[in-house]
This record gives sequence, C-alpha cells and structure tokens, in this order.
Amino acid sequence: ELKETALLASVAAAEVTTGYFRSDRLGINNKDAGGFDPVTKADREAELAIRKVIAERRPADGILGEEFPSVAGETGLTWIIDPIDGTRGFMSGTPTWGTLISVGDASGPILGIIDQPYTGETFLGGPGIAELRRAGTTTPLGVRPSKELSDATIFTTFPEVGTTVEGEAFHALARQTRLTRYGMDCYAYALLAAGQIDLVVEAGLHIYDIHAPVAVIQAAGGIVTNWQGEPAHGGGRVLAAASPELHAAALHVLKRCP
Repeated sequence: ELKETALLASVAAAEVTTGYFRSDRLGINNKDAGGFDPVTKADREAELAIRKVIAERRPADGILGEEFPSVAGETGLTWIIDPIDGTRGFMSGTPTWGTLISVGDASGPILGIIDQPYTGETFLGGPGIAELRRAGTTTPLGVRPSKELSDATIFTTFPEVGTTVEGEAFHALARQTRLTRYGMDCYAYALLAAGQIDLVVEAGLHIYDIHAPVAVIQAAGGIVTNWQGEPAHGGGRVLAAASPELHAAALHVLKRCP
C-alpha cells in the first residue's frame, strides 16, 4: 500500500513538473531575501498533486512538505515531500533534479522514491525493495563494492558545500579521491544507489532533502549517516557511502569538522 501510494504520487507530480520543465512558464520567486532560494509554480503545484494522492489513499497519515504547512497524522507514519529537489537545476534546464517522496515513523524512513520523470527513471527503496524502473522495465539497485578512497568518485551539490569549515572538510576528503563532481542534487544519491559513484557529501540539508535518499541508498546496500556516524534522515551534514570501508575512511576525515 505504501509503495503503491508513493508511486502514484510520483506520477501525479511528474504530470506537473514535466509540463513546466524547459518552458517559459516557471513563475520563479525567491524565498530568501538575503540570498537566492528559488521556488517555481511547478514546485508548488507538484507538491499539491502529491498531497492530493496521499490524502485520498492514506488520509490518517501525516505530511511534511517543503512548500506548504505540515499535516498532523494519527497512524505514526509521516510522508516527507520535496516536489522538486534541485530547483536551481530545474530552472536551468538540467535533468539532475528530482521529486523526493518518502514515508517513515519516528525511527526514520521506511520507503522512499527518487523520481526523475524527464529521464524516465524511478529509484525505489524500502523493505525488500531496491529497484530502478525505467522504460517499462524494472532492474535491481545495488551499490558497487568500492573500498579505497583513492579509487572513489565523490559528489556534492555546491563547491562551497556549506560553511567555510564544512567546505574545508569536504575538500580535504575530496583530495583523497579519484574524481570530484558537483551540482547533481538528489540525482547523486540515485547514482550511488545504482552503483555508478561511491560517495556523496553535503551539509545544511533539510529533512525533505535526504529522507527519501536514505531509504533508497540503504535498500541498495549503502550507508548514510551524518558526519559523526549518527542517523542523518533529519537533515544537516550528510555522508552517503557505497561500502563500510569507504564510509569509515570518509568519516575519519569529516568527523574532525567542528
């Protein structure tokens, strides 16, 4: 039931986002008077479409989304929604944004989806589920057995990562890896779950940025914690790794960050 609800919600969101993507109807607004935190009409309308599906199928569950007020639930389950993770990429026409939908309880996520409707990819993870749906086919998700930092590919969204000290910690780690790439938003977590890359490190995340990726990566056999090795599904500083060996090596560097 949870899986079907999440998939239906992602389809409803995709109908909205694909209609706006690479169009001149985005209606961009800035949510940060002191900087630039964009939101588009697509963000808001996609979240409403997701909420409608959840309200119809799971009316007693709670909902926490990025663009609208939270809804209290009665079941102990809460849906965490980011209608467009990577709005900057979305408004720039790059296909690295995604819709994040997950459901969990007080202990963390149970099931999550990273959906990229423009490329037709749905990454799904939960109990006994780790799959990529694309072009009518379903294939297993699985991290690759990476062990050495010197062979690893590491991703983050912004070169500065977060604060100055957080950026310094990231780059100290990145210098020990083989390849560093930037700007992928949630798609980097999907690539890790699909066995394409090895590490994702970010800071300053909200719960709706990471809740679904945690479910997908863990289902695929990866590890996601904060920079102290503790649960990361609530946001903040995040380290996602393809193997215990890589996680331990990366954590050794990052946990020195004050």
